[in-house]
Formats: sequence, structure tokens, C-alpha cells
Amino acid sequence: MRQLISAIQSVVAAFFGVQSEHKRHADFKQHSPTSIIIIAIILFIFFVTAIYGVVTWVLST
Repeated sequence: MRQLISAIQSVVAAFFGVQSEHKRHADFKQHSPTSIIIIAIILFIFFVTAIYGVVTWVLST
């Protein structure tokens, strides 16, 4: 569970562009690239869905 939370934190930091190069290298040593990619895709879909929902909500009012 702790590794999953660490991977999610790494992906979120990468989304915002605040992850250091040292931390990125450490993350890829600790986590498999496949798990990082899967988490990134899931978070990206969630982000796009949230933006779509907010825009739809705002335009309907």
C-alpha cells in the first residue's frame, strides 16, 4: 500500500512539473515503469473527466 501511495505521489508531482530529477530516478528504481504508466493513465482520465464535468456544469447554468 505504501508503494502505491508513493507511486501516486510521484505521478502527481510529475503532472505538476515539480518533481526533481533525483526523485524521478529514485522512483523508477523503486517502481516499475508499467505501474507508473498505468497510474498516470488512470489519473489523466480522472482529470479529463473532472474538467469535462466542471465545464458541462458551468455551461448548463
